[in-house]
Amino acid sequence: MRDFSNAVLEVIGALPKRSAPDQGGLLTGQDPTKVNTNDPLRLWIVQLGVILLISQLLSLVLRRMRQPRVISEVLGGIILGPTAFGRIPGFTKHIFPSDSRPYLNLVANIGLCLFLFLVGMEIDASMIKRHARYALTVAAAGVCIPFGIGTAISVPIYHTFIDKNVKFTQYMLFNGVSFSITAFPVLCRILTELKLLDTTVGIVVLSAGVGTDLIGWTLLALVVALVNAGSGLTALWTLLVCIGWALVLIFIIKRPLLWLARRTGSTKNGPSMLFMTVTMLLLFGSSFFTDIIGVHAIFGAFLVGIIVPREGGLTITLTEKLEDMVTIIFLPLYFALSGLSTDLTLLNSGKIWGFTIAIAALDYAGKFGACSLASRFAGFTWRESTTIGSLMSCKGLVELIVLNVALSAGILSQRVFSMFVLEALVLTFMTTPAVTLLYPPKYRKRVTATDGTSSSAPGTEGAAQRFEGFSQGREVVQKTHFTVVLDKLEHLPGMMAITQLVLPSLPPPAYTEQAPAADSSENLKASGSTAIHTAHPTVAVDAIRLIELSERTSDVMKSSVAESLSAKDPLLNIFGAFGALNGVRVNNSLAVVSFDDLGSSVTEHAERQHSQLILVPWLPPLYAGDAASQKGTEASSSAGNSSPSNSPNPASQRITQLQNPLESLFRSSAPENSNTSVLHSQFVRNLFASAKTDVALFVDRHMSEGDQLPACGTCRLFVPFFGGPDDRLALEVAVQLCANPRVSATVVRLTKHDLQLRESGSTDKADIDEQPSADGTIHHVTLFPDTVYAAPTTQTRLQSETADTIAWARYTRHDTSADPSLAAALSRVVVTEAATATPLRYIIDTARRMSQSAQAEQSRLLVLTGRSRRLAAEDYHTELKSIMEEHGNVASEVRKTVGDAATSLVISGCETSIVVLQASVSA
Repeated sequence: MRDFSNAVLEVIGALPKRSAPDQGGLLTGQDPTKVNTNDPLRLWIVQLGVILLISQLLSLVLRRMRQPRVISEVLGGIILGPTAFGRIPGFTKHIFPSDSRPYLNLVANIGLCLFLFLVGMEIDASMIKRHARYALTVAAAGVCIPFGIGTAISVPIYHTFIDKNVKFTQYMLFNGVSFSITAFPVLCRILTELKLLDTTVGIVVLSAGVGTDLIGWTLLALVVALVNAGSGLTALWTLLVCIGWALVLIFIIKRPLLWLARRTGSTKNGPSMLFMTVTMLLLFGSSFFTDIIGVHAIFGAFLVGIIVPREGGLTITLTEKLEDMVTIIFLPLYFALSGLSTDLTLLNSGKIWGFTIAIAALDYAGKFGACSLASRFAGFTWRESTTIGSLMSCKGLVELIVLNVALSAGILSQRVFSMFVLEALVLTFMTTPAVTLLYPPKYRKRVTATDGTSSSAPGTEGAAQRFEGFSQGREVVQKTHFTVVLDKLEHLPGMMAITQLVLPSLPPPAYTEQAPAADSSENLKASGSTAIHTAHPTVAVDAIRLIELSERTSDVMKSSVAESLSAKDPLLNIFGAFGALNGVRVNNSLAVVSFDDLGSSVTEHAERQHSQLILVPWLPPLYAGDAASQKGTEASSSAGNSSPSNSPNPASQRITQLQNPLESLFRSSAPENSNTSVLHSQFVRNLFASAKTDVALFVDRHMSEGDQLPACGTCRLFVPFFGGPDDRLALEVAVQLCANPRVSATVVRLTKHDLQLRESGSTDKADIDEQPSADGTIHHVTLFPDTVYAAPTTQTRLQSETADTIAWARYTRHDTSADPSLAAALSRVVVTEAATATPLRYIIDTARRMSQSAQAEQSRLLVLTGRSRRLAAEDYHTELKSIMEEHGNVASEVRKTVGDAATSLVISGCETSIVVLQASVSA
């Protein structure tokens, strides 16, 4: 055996050794950061990780200052360069050695071509056509005057810092281009962040920015042609060939590309694989052509982006496919290379700093002054003109691209390059605070649908009259104008159901075309449906579709074409068809805003449209075991037993999963993600806090359980009336809904007969996060203004109780001769009063009993309750705490958002839809 083994080993030893080079690794003792030309991926991954980590950390800080992402990326490169980390011994040698720069540069330039392709798709020529008068005036002034200033200051800079081997004309042209350029992509993101896209200033700046970019890229192409050419004649031929290629793309290749997009269905269903392949080949082919003729490759990519068809939102969907890879990986690499080439330690003398300050001051003064004067000449106010001038002074990444082209061409030295990079950062950083100071929200003029403008829309008159009517006993104004918030397809059934309820009862076509029989007329009069013979007030419904705005370029593009997107949005089209079938005019609109601005955008839209009631949907997520938990809850309720908090109650298990009933409002349901739940409740609370009109949050629990609407279409309302403006609004809405012959209501006025419960209060409980301060104001631990209330004084309490009495008397002791319009509605309203020590448990038991009765009658039960977060008559926190101990705890965000009454119904597992109403407060 040993001889055989030795023979085998000898054969193996005789085999030829492997000739492949050793790949190395940690196990072999090799340095993974060592440059290996045969395998550069290893070090490239290390460099990518370091760059992304630094830029993301800086972005987290600068984002709070509302600064664009490009600043953090360039600052990250500067920190990694010789200015900071480069001074650490061995850092540059191991992480960014000079031998590895070509690989980084190759990937970064590929990303730059893709980015310029995206910039080209962002440019909309129709925007310039629509606002040509203002755009051309501002763009021409913003290019010519800064170009002249840039060429003037280039004389002392050239004689002081530039190598004499560089021709003065070449540096002068580069300097002029860098002064006249405006960063259009960064400008779009700043306008979006400051919510100026739909203002007159924002539209003019975008239009002028497009024109400035086109002129700037043309000038840059001319300069690059002059630098690369050996003589002026060669430069002329290079420029003519470049212009010819642009004309070929625009007038010859553009049409076949549009045909291919339509043929492959890309304009309807997004870009197909074939269309994407052809577009990418055209992109890099154009970049290759412009590069070999002596113009930079980015111009070819930019031109291809311009000719991509805009039909069907194709550019938006195409941007969605590319932007993440470009913005997350490629662009940070490019700007990191810019930062690595920036050495601020070279600015080591007063003379150099004087030139740097002069460059920044003259650049800003030239852009700001020229664009401000041009805007003032075009008819804008001084405040608007200076805002336009500040925005057009934004430099950002476009000037950095120009500077990098000049550095690679040998025109700029590293010291001058560092001076201009610092100037670009300062001017970009100044844009947001300057615009915020010069153009606050109260001065902004927004473009309306009719291409007009309106400053700050007035408040809703109907809501103000309603509030005033309750306090003084005047006639209540019927609500005829509603704003409906849409986000998901799942919200449509519930919003259609609640919208149909709030609409006035319209007669069927047969009644309007021929006279009814005598007995039929008598029956109609007996049922109180005399309204079919009278003219109803005009009802208007405004449907607003909300899309959350992120940092993605595609979202910015959506916000700029929101009007065209609203015409093709499936949710708005479905809801519009629903309105047409019900004889109601539906005005559709679409808003692309950040998550923090979702609530304020809805309230601003409602103010502009003079809406009287905002309808907000909520569709609870479906959990396994909901039906079983409900049956267990009903069984325990009927037996009169309450399960302890530590017992394995199915309802308790269900509430453990459902930490927040608002978690599926605008994002996907994720019970385990409490952060998402908090975000949803923040939207609703922000809406409640900022709304100057009445708001109704519709909790559609029936549709969440998969139940079908009753075939008969009848609806029963249950209104628990505790007192306060929110409950008065609930009572008013219930009476208006009962104008529909298929709707009936039961209204119960609840009072506490055990005053000891009220005197004990709830501020000493750990779960109630509010404490009275020294000035008598109750402060909740939150950033929302709707949870800071003045302490109820004797005067305010008496005023609220008086308003409650007037409202209650209006609907319980109604004089039909004084107001015959309410006779039909009140005939379907049952009014009772109840005094109990546990009002919340009373409404839970009543809701369950009415729900069972409604199911037996093939009807639907709807609970209308006030949010009662302002001027509430009683304090129910102690009772709510005991209910939560019995059925399971719930996040404090829920109670703060929907109020105590709705919270008790949610956690008890009642299978009934809920409408939580908040009344408007006068300004």
